[in-house]
Amino acid sequence: MTATSDLSSVGEPQGPPPRRLRVGEARTPLQLLRLVAATPSLRHAPRGDGGLVLDLPGWKAPESSNLLMRTWLRRLGHDARPWGLGTNRGTVEQDAERLADRLRATPDQAPVALVGWSLGGTIAREVARAVPDRVSRVITYGSPVVGGPTHTLGAGAFGPEECARITELARRLDAEEPLRVPVTAIYTRRDGVVDWRACIDRSAADVTHVEVRSTHLGLGLDPDVWAAIAAALATPRPEDVP
Repeated sequence: MTATSDLSSVGEPQGPPPRRLRVGEARTPLQLLRLVAATPSLRHAPRGDGGLVLDLPGWKAPESSNLLMRTWLRRLGHDARPWGLGTNRGTVEQDAERLADRLRATPDQAPVALVGWSLGGTIAREVARAVPDRVSRVITYGSPVVGGPTHTLGAGAFGPEECARITELARRLDAEEPLRVPVTAIYTRRDGVVDWRACIDRSAADVTHVEVRSTHLGLGLDPDVWAAIAAALATPRPEDVP
């Protein structure tokens, strides 16, 4: 796991990842072995303070896909819960608005942290854009920040016109309404589902990039991802520092 500060030389994404990386996704089961081996060190991760953490699954993934991570986060002291919308069907705008409405309905409660895998992270960013006062931070991993599905294996399912529309919408929103909450963007150059360059957040005002060595499908079981999430959740926001 490496925190990266200078990504100015990273080029623009060029469509879905190459075939060699897609084939590499077959190594995903090995992530479980790494996770088991890292269990002792993960016990020493920073503790939570009982704050609410909503977990957003990736495209076509059910809420149960990240049950292990949520269980671990709860043991650390976080109130980690699934997002409550079931399987992620890929309806980013509708789902972001539904979550934003839910958060608007509880203005007296503390801001929540949003943790999203792949397309779940894309949704998390839009929720934070809509209701920044209700979101403490956003953590994405393997999430296409640039172009929506355009630079992913799912591009064909959306079609060229929809990909173009989403790309332009994302570009406009990032230019006119950049995220104001802290963002941690986790990415891997071994990603065989999303072009890793599309995971680089160039617009958020306060963003930390963390590179790991996982496959895309293995991100939810990667101990480095878990450690990065725990560290981000334990980092106070600037306005909370005396």
